[in-house]
Amino acid sequence: MADVTVVRYSYEGEKFEILVKPDPALDYKLGKKKDISAVLVSDDIYTDSGKGTKPSSEKLLKSFKTDDQTEIAQIILQKGDLNLTTDQRRKMIDDKKKQIVVFIAKTYVDPKTHLPHPPLRIEQAMKDGRVSVDPQKNVDEQIKDIVDKLRSIIPLKSENLQLEIVVPAQYASQSYAVLKSVGSLKKEEWQNNGSLKAILEIPAAARPNVIDRLGSITKGSASVEVIQ
Repeated sequence: MADVTVVRYSYEGEKFEILVKPDPALDYKLGKKKDISAVLVSDDIYTDSGKGTKPSSEKLLKSFKTDDQTEIAQIILQKGDLNLTTDQRRKMIDDKKKQIVVFIAKTYVDPKTHLPHPPLRIEQAMKDGRVSVDPQKNVDEQIKDIVDKLRSIIPLKSENLQLEIVVPAQYASQSYAVLKSVGSLKKEEWQNNGSLKAILEIPAAARPNVIDRLGSITKGSASVEVIQ
């Protein structure tokens, strides 16, 4: 049935399954839905939903320390693996891929130019390298393996830069708040005339964004120089 899917959970060699509604179940897993009653097709717990086999009360008590079906279903839904529909999997992969591309563009640079690769180049490299994205893992869990695969296609280096920044007095206060939000202020000197001179450490890939934001605030009057 298209409106039913399975959540599978294993504990100490024992396997359990529940039947759920695909979209509400995904929303629940993503923290968007709290009411489990809107997720479950039924409160039944199975060892194999396809065959209709169910565990004994003793097995449930041993594995879950309760025989309350709803409580057990909640544990299975929270900790188990949701069998995604084709549409759900495609959408989640697309969304996760976008997150990964943005992360790489912000964190890694081309070591020759010290500039980030454009997102389209990263996407093409992922395609050329046949890089697979796990829709149910977060970016942190899979980024290292993905970057390692991409390095055979495009040069990637994670590095920090130190920028010496001088901001005129009339823009100093607003710029200071931005600088604190985009990097680590290693040094700040407020001049007698009210201007700000600062040393800011940022990921190398963030340099264009920092320059753009400062340029917008200061109408191009800020000075930005790479010192490391």
